[in-house]
Amino acid sequence: MRTLIRKGRIITASDDYVADILIDGERIALIGRELDATSADREIDAAGKYVLPGGIDVHTHLDMPFGGTVSSDDFFTGHRAAAFGGTTTHVDFAIQGKGESLHQTLQNWHERANGKAAIDYGFHVAITDLDDQVMEEIGRLPEMGVRSIKLFMAYKGTLMVDDETLFKSLMKAGESGVLVMVHAENGDVIDVLVKKAIAQGNLSPKWHALTRPPSAEAEATSRAVRLADIAGAPLYVVHLTQRDALQAISEARARGQKAYAETCTQYLFFTKDDLDREGFEGAKWVCSPPFREVEDQQALWRGLRTGDLSAVSTDHCPFNFRGQKDLGKDNFAQIPNGVPGIEDRLYMLWDAGVKNGRITPNKFVELVSTNPAKLMGIYPRKGTIAVGSDADLVVWDGSAHRVISASTHHQNVDYNLYEGREVHGKAEKVFIRGNLVVDGDQWLGEQGSGQYLHREAPTWL
Repeated sequence: MRTLIRKGRIITASDDYVADILIDGERIALIGRELDATSADREIDAAGKYVLPGGIDVHTHLDMPFGGTVSSDDFFTGHRAAAFGGTTTHVDFAIQGKGESLHQTLQNWHERANGKAAIDYGFHVAITDLDDQVMEEIGRLPEMGVRSIKLFMAYKGTLMVDDETLFKSLMKAGESGVLVMVHAENGDVIDVLVKKAIAQGNLSPKWHALTRPPSAEAEATSRAVRLADIAGAPLYVVHLTQRDALQAISEARARGQKAYAETCTQYLFFTKDDLDREGFEGAKWVCSPPFREVEDQQALWRGLRTGDLSAVSTDHCPFNFRGQKDLGKDNFAQIPNGVPGIEDRLYMLWDAGVKNGRITPNKFVELVSTNPAKLMGIYPRKGTIAVGSDADLVVWDGSAHRVISASTHHQNVDYNLYEGREVHGKAEKVFIRGNLVVDGDQWLGEQGSGQYLHREAPTWL
């Protein structure tokens, strides 16, 4: 199939121009003005529209066991929702079970995706049980197409690792060309505060935020940065939420350290006050780290503009309000941590960022596609619009507007954080490797068509 996209305004991280794009099979074959349409099987008029590289979400949790339940989107429903939001690639977390090899961990997550995947995907490996065998396996992860591991500095007693484990992992990963990602919160401090709150009968959702204070994130971020510096290893801090943690990243980068951080869409729009909504409603906003203050949102927007924040992801980990979140109706500590958002990321960031003048269209593409592709080792195959790159393309109508609602979204969850919000911008047509998978409101994709990405070494920013 040869497709000609005609007269679109092409936006990459560095370019902004009007041209035609010829797709031949799965790749971009030619970019130019007034291209010959006679050899194309299909022609699409994109005049007056943007053409963007497909979004890349490097932080998702599909079909993930947590807190006695499983996240409600699997590798088909989550992929379909992502595509309707203009995201064509994601990297999910394969989480090691106690006593499990990293090879077995990856096999378990491949089984979750096999036959369901509808967009392209890769895996990070989250290490929870580090022994000599696992340490040796870190060095072999690139052979399996994996170039990143994750360590949790929180969730004491389940996922959390100690500083020795973190430091050893940093050293081994640095030697092996593997990027270390950290969930940076001080799990020991949080554990003490949670137990104290429960003992005092403070059980409502707002206490999730009150027992995970901003300083616990700032301290853990600073500690991770310094340990990475000693180990001589690159570091990527996931879902950064607040100004002091961001300052630690900024200072590290100023020293010349390979220190990177993402924030997530939701942290730009909500505060801890949302967890104090009437009744049990605040449980919808329970995630870790929790939401912070308006001043932190302002700091995050500055970080996106300056480059101290390298990417915007979602940490998409959806649990239904009824039947899952309400497992913690009598105790905030039992509310499954996680919020939905894989479909809403580009809409929310375009509307609040580009339309409102906080960021340029080029910066938008950099944050949602190009930087993630570079850091995850899939650039320039993904993350840009160039001859030879995969034809992962979004025809984006910047003037269209819609109202976000759980009644119309494609995520397999019974609520939406942004319910009732009107946003500008729409993914009108979405291509994955040249295949049209979204056409307006019509789903044309297929289960099992998504490809596993064997990732290469990162391109450092």
